[in-house]
Amino acid sequence: MTAFVLVSGGHTGGWVWREVVAGLRESGAGAHPATLTGMGDRRHLSGPGTDMDSHVEDLVQLIDHVDEPEVVLVGHCYGIYPALGAAGRRLDRTAGIVYVDAPLPRDGLSVLDQVREQMPDGPVRDRMLGQPARAEDGWRVPAPTPDEWRQWGNLAGVPEHGIARLARLAAPQPVGTLTEPVRFTDAVGGLPMTGVFCTVGGTMDIGGVEALVATGNPLFRQLAETRWGFFELATGHWPMLSAPDELVSVLLRAAVGEGHRLARTEGGRDGAPTV
Repeated sequence: MTAFVLVSGGHTGGWVWREVVAGLRESGAGAHPATLTGMGDRRHLSGPGTDMDSHVEDLVQLIDHVDEPEVVLVGHCYGIYPALGAAGRRLDRTAGIVYVDAPLPRDGLSVLDQVREQMPDGPVRDRMLGQPARAEDGWRVPAPTPDEWRQWGNLAGVPEHGIARLARLAAPQPVGTLTEPVRFTDAVGGLPMTGVFCTVGGTMDIGGVEALVATGNPLFRQLAETRWGFFELATGHWPMLSAPDELVSVLLRAAVGEGHRLARTEGGRDGAPTV
């Protein structure tokens, strides 16, 4: 039986996956939503020392305590960072990794390191890099207000009750989770990977990935390997709230190796697609 460990984006917790968990379990799959330290009903457990390693260890413990011998780790946005860190520590228990509208983390970089290096200039970049300065007591980045969710959250397709849930249950994000680098081994790069792009209001889709790989940049070369599959969802950044049934279908398909593969050049030496 396929089992999924679901890791949510910043300020949220396992509660954000409620409808997806129900759909996966109805299909016969295992579903284990993670609530990381400081999030959801564990917000009271965080402190100034809560950092990326704390969240990686949360996932390691969750993996160790599920009955299934292997799990597919699903990381949404920020959640992909601790998911990769946990995969590196429990490689033998990880059957694959799914990136849900998530970046492509690099070993040794923090969330904010990657923003500085890769995000183009603009208000979103400025807001992200300003998070440490906004932290209350020096370590808690306040949860977005309802207006901030609407302005910055790309909530396309999320019903009003879903927006209300985000606003009510979002928790402060420990700043150390944004500033401490994530660490994972090269062996993680050999796992089956799936990218899920949310294309309404998003910045990337399958065509965009093909263009990135075509540049020949070694950072993106791996995306043309056959272990990578891709899906698109015509919704905003929160598909677990806006399109849970469609996301369940994509996760189940990803777990059995489905997904769009990029075309490769003849010989495939550089992994670039034919475009």
